[in-house]
Amino acid sequence: MQRLVISRLALGAALALASPLAAQQAAPVPAVDPATATAHAALEAAPVFDGHNDVPNQLRDRTQNRINAFDFEDTSHTATGPDVAAMQTDLARLRQGKVGAQFWSVYVPYTADEPRAVQQVIEQIDVTRRLIDRNPASLRFVTTADQVERAMAEGRIASLLGMEGGHSIGSSLAVLRQLHALGARYMTLTHNSNTPWADAATDDPRFGGLSDFGQDVVREMNRLGMLVDLSHVSEATMMDALDVAKAPVIFSHSGARAVDGHPRNVPDSVLARLPENGGIVMVVALPRFISEQVRQWTASRAGEEARLKGLWQGQPAKVTELLAAWDKANPEPKATIRDMADHIDHIRKVAGVEHIGIGGDFDGMPSGPQGFEDVRGYPLLFAELARRGYSQAELEMIASRNILRVMRAAEAYAASVQDQPPIETLITSPAPAAP
Repeated sequence: MQRLVISRLALGAALALASPLAAQQAAPVPAVDPATATAHAALEAAPVFDGHNDVPNQLRDRTQNRINAFDFEDTSHTATGPDVAAMQTDLARLRQGKVGAQFWSVYVPYTADEPRAVQQVIEQIDVTRRLIDRNPASLRFVTTADQVERAMAEGRIASLLGMEGGHSIGSSLAVLRQLHALGARYMTLTHNSNTPWADAATDDPRFGGLSDFGQDVVREMNRLGMLVDLSHVSEATMMDALDVAKAPVIFSHSGARAVDGHPRNVPDSVLARLPENGGIVMVVALPRFISEQVRQWTASRAGEEARLKGLWQGQPAKVTELLAAWDKANPEPKATIRDMADHIDHIRKVAGVEHIGIGGDFDGMPSGPQGFEDVRGYPLLFAELARRGYSQAELEMIASRNILRVMRAAEAYAASVQDQPPIETLITSPAPAAP
């Protein structure tokens, strides 16, 4: 009797395994790459808080800020020709990229005179606020670290405003205060050229860092709780700002100069000071800032173009023909996600993992590196870091916990000095009108 029961059980098991459902259940499950699993877990716990995205400037260039019919859910089909590629950012791809918070850059051209720049930055704040308001299911306008975390917990992308270029305040602390009141929560002290009070990384030095007024700008930003962004500024300006700052600084989109020698990147002399200040470098993706090979190629091509123009003056077609031949013989090297990871490795070595974030610079560059061409690429970057031995806790710090700590420190300092009056400076009177 016992043998019969066993035989029936064995037959039932055999029939079950022969059924399609059982076959599906018994099929081998594909192995999950441990690094990918670690990255996924980290970004679920701490979604990416990116330091710099230029969508607002794309809106200005592509739509002249007329966005009532603009579909931000999918911008993958926005190319208008070989010279205007599709945008790199939209809501669908931000979700794929595990982005939970974004500083939107309200950049205006640094070539504008200061009064025009003040008007333009207000226009950029306006269009960004309208873009956020038009997409309430996906975006939420925020100004504090607590609000960022609440928005992320609700499944919305916390949206903050970052001003790129101190020319936007018109050399006026009053304008700075009012832009803060409109929601701006960081300001990059310069863009590609000097302001009347600070030296840029890519311009000839004028002040040797910050002027006296420039130091007051840093002090007033600290008093307001506005993050001081040192991307784009010279090494001397970085040092002066660190001397003055009472709250952590940020580099919203920069790399490590020891890995790529571009002057836009942060030298070790500054990285070594970040632990004392508490600041953060949000690593950029722009290829010539992260790949020394790309930087060298770019310089060589610019030199060749200048040489050809000197040889073939007044013959632009000849210059174009010969430069195309040079391009064919000297293809551009390709930056990759590994290059970004190399910068993160170096910053961890010099400053520590507590001082690293991500600032992609999407829609402010022709393309990101291979694997990071648009905002979907963050999980691949974090998987690369996991393969290099970064723990889940460290990945969470890089993704968003470090920049949230920096924001809270800036907010705490501002709260501690709320009884201090605003810094007052003389207003320069306009020249009298001619009789």
